[in-house]
Amino acid sequence: MTRKLIVGNWKMNGNRESIKALLAEIVAADCEATVCVPHPYLALCAHLVAGSNIRLGGQDLSAHTAGAYTGEVSAAMLQEFGCAYVLVGHSERRVYHAESDAVIAGKTQRAVDAGLIPIVCIGETLHERQSGQTEAVLARQLQALPFAELGNIIIAYEPIWAIGSGASASPEVAQHAHAMIRSRVDAATKILYGGSVTASNAASLLAMPDIDGALIGGASLHAKDFLQIAQMGQRRAA
Repeated sequence: MTRKLIVGNWKMNGNRESIKALLAEIVAADCEATVCVPHPYLALCAHLVAGSNIRLGGQDLSAHTAGAYTGEVSAAMLQEFGCAYVLVGHSERRVYHAESDAVIAGKTQRAVDAGLIPIVCIGETLHERQSGQTEAVLARQLQALPFAELGNIIIAYEPIWAIGSGASASPEVAQHAHAMIRSRVDAATKILYGGSVTASNAASLLAMPDIDGALIGGASLHAKDFLQIAQMGQRRAA
């Protein structure tokens, strides 16, 4: 069975001391996982995870390669600081920063051009789910991506109604969405589940046939919880 990809998204959390303590525990456990850290701490984290099985990811990137774009971070900058992955189109970027499908497609292309692996987030709101629009929303978000030009892309299904709410989708609901996504992408494309993943529900979610891993928010800030989930991902490969 294929090893599950476990990715932590720290969002805008942490400081030098808390990050040092968190990564010290994670690295010591010798597990395989990825952490997407705030951009100012990339250099620190690159040093702390050197030689370990922990890989780094950025939380966002610019749709532009370089230029007069104050406050933006380019794909090349992320790569220079040791990132292997980058989140693209997280619901918080779509909602709070009004990122369109077209902008997200451009960011995805920039990531691939720079040799990064984009983890492209898609998902529906509670209103869209309740009104039966889930499949149409996911299809639209997928269709906007330049799949024909991409060699390596990961999709993360994040039901917006579950993110940070503590109300994760049931394994069956998540599997249904993942199966629909699977029918629209290349068979080799990894599809992660993200949406209030915890050490308590991760095993049942990771057991679903079309869930290839997890994108973890709040639980990734706690070493014990994150390591439990990472170890579950490794056990799925045993």
